[in-house]
Amino acid sequence: MNFTKSPNQLADSAAALPCEIEARMAQARIAVVIPSYKVTRHILGVIAGIGPYVARIYVVDDKCPDASGAFVRANCTDPRVVVLENAENQGVGGAVMAGYQAAIADGMDVIVKVDGDGQMDARLIPNFVAPILNGEADYTKGNRFFNLEQISQMPAVRLFGNAMLSLMTKLSSGYWDLFDPTNGFTAIHADAARHLPFAKISRRYFFETDMLFRLNTVNAVVVDVPMDASYGDEVSNLKISKIITEFLFKHARNFGKRIFYNYYLRNMSLASIELPAGVLLTLMGGIYGIAHWIDSARNGVATAPGTVMLSALPILMGVQLVLAFLAYDIASVPRRPIHRITRFRRTVRDEPVDG
Repeated sequence: MNFTKSPNQLADSAAALPCEIEARMAQARIAVVIPSYKVTRHILGVIAGIGPYVARIYVVDDKCPDASGAFVRANCTDPRVVVLENAENQGVGGAVMAGYQAAIADGMDVIVKVDGDGQMDARLIPNFVAPILNGEADYTKGNRFFNLEQISQMPAVRLFGNAMLSLMTKLSSGYWDLFDPTNGFTAIHADAARHLPFAKISRRYFFETDMLFRLNTVNAVVVDVPMDASYGDEVSNLKISKIITEFLFKHARNFGKRIFYNYYLRNMSLASIELPAGVLLTLMGGIYGIAHWIDSARNGVATAPGTVMLSALPILMGVQLVLAFLAYDIASVPRRPIHRITRFRRTVRDEPVDG
């Protein structure tokens, strides 16, 4: 399947998938998780738009004040629908984790997450599932930045916020080829989901980006799927203040954890030396140069060329080492889906042994 088509082409062709993909979708047990919080106006339409290739639909009432779970039970006759209710509000992350766990317990193969506000085109679900069934990815997510003409519809504040978050997410998650990290239209293979530490994943605004960090720690393959940006008159919950404060701190924390896990705890490489050496040399050169610049300014004399070189040389070497580390890190983006490895191991384990 060609995943470089425009989002409109992808949506229009969802019902005309290649025969091999149709066969795989017919054999796979696909589930959809819909977090439900103040979406009673849209939830029935979202459910109605989900195609017959989906085996189970989990509507997760996240302690909704509108009692959306009871609303769905009373008004939806789709036999695929299962309503789950959280005892207390846990945010979108908590609702999705509840849906994931229920889907895994019911033996689902692929789990798709769709918001209940009607902003996501359910016709695109096959395009999120296909890379997983093809063995190309463990996790797929939407990318609203694929079509440059569509980006003009995005509010300027949201555009800036997403650009900032994308840059920080690349550093903290290690997925340098992804964009639009806050996009909530996702799909995951159940074997990959089983590896996730559900209790540790962020429950609220940071959920989508924290998921990427957690997926990298298990070496899952993540792929972007193009989709249109769709915005009406809704008020964005993405605030620049959150990016600068809470998100910046959490990204820094995840970056430190990822570097420790991938470059010191589980593996050692030349990059494990390049990063600390580069940072140390850059700091040493910078501190030395600033100290002598201040001293020269106070005494009213020019800084000696040798002093300038002693400051500049460590900085240049340090920057080169940091850039070498980044090049190694970018080349280390996971490429082998873990659900294929897990399935292979399970198959080998379950094969009978000849006596």
